[in-house]
Amino acid sequence: MMDWIAATGGRQEAEYRVTFDTSEAPRRALDTTVMTPLAHLGVLDVEGPDAERFLQGQTSAQVSLADGDFAPLTCFCTPKGRMLANAQLLRVGPAHYRLIMHASLVASLAEHLKKFAPFYKVELRERDDLALLGLIGHEAAALAEVRFDALPSGPWHQAGNDELQVLAHPGPRPRLLVCLPADRAEQAWQWLREHATPVGNAVWRLHDIQAGLAWLDADLGDTYLPQMINWEALGGISFKKGCYTGQEVVARAHFRGQVKKRLYRAQLEGDRLPQAGAPITDTNDKAKGEVLAAELDAYGQAEILAVLSIKEDIGPLSVEGQTLKLLKLPYPIERVDPEALATTAG
Repeated sequence: MMDWIAATGGRQEAEYRVTFDTSEAPRRALDTTVMTPLAHLGVLDVEGPDAERFLQGQTSAQVSLADGDFAPLTCFCTPKGRMLANAQLLRVGPAHYRLIMHASLVASLAEHLKKFAPFYKVELRERDDLALLGLIGHEAAALAEVRFDALPSGPWHQAGNDELQVLAHPGPRPRLLVCLPADRAEQAWQWLREHATPVGNAVWRLHDIQAGLAWLDADLGDTYLPQMINWEALGGISFKKGCYTGQEVVARAHFRGQVKKRLYRAQLEGDRLPQAGAPITDTNDKAKGEVLAAELDAYGQAEILAVLSIKEDIGPLSVEGQTLKLLKLPYPIERVDPEALATTAG
């Protein structure tokens, strides 16, 4: 996959970060259609006659809803309800499911699931032979339809076939994620760049932040209940399905109102990007939460997603000396059943 990214002309500045010489990339994303290699995301496939039954016992999604059209959010938890990974689940074909998540979690989730796999006719495959690219902007849909002959009906839906999938993601501007074989990616990229501007994947990650969508990485696993990243407000938890690992704790936290922390959007008064896990402190330098993601916006200021306590008035906050200002989330904090989302275009 990294060979394909090198062929785009981008620079791999960090393990999961790609940049281009394009100036003011976030601002360009406001004005035109852009494209980016999604180097921070990875793919785990689950295949076999028992694939649906296997996943049903491990994931928060109602697996039958992943029908080749609806592609729900989901997560995998410990018995204590803490998330090991969160992902998008799509069905590629009969008895073939695909999970898209942060690349740093693919191997560890596969290793975790392999503990249960011997009891099922199922195979787990880490798909390093696939490429993920993102399109952002009002021309994204037209480009996907012309180049890939696939256009999802709305956010968290998919289109395509068993070789190539196009997924619609929410955000302040239209967004499409394309999953295709790596040996086809360079040709597709060269065609797309005639119509869209290449930018670094920080632009895609910024749109995730602005959509209130947090993707856990290897440093944040086994830390949060799903509700602490607003997963039930995004349709990432089915409360109508049967048991799965961690289900009792997740359901109890929901029905008894025991969630003490929530995901917030915020802006920092400065341009220094904190690392994931950086503490958020009050005026007494006491930690009140932590940063989950951070990127610079179109105006050069840091925007973040943060997990903060909801049980008290915690007053003015800062991150590494930069004052924090809370921003509005683009969705209400209330339960959204994926069963309802599956019947609509997002």
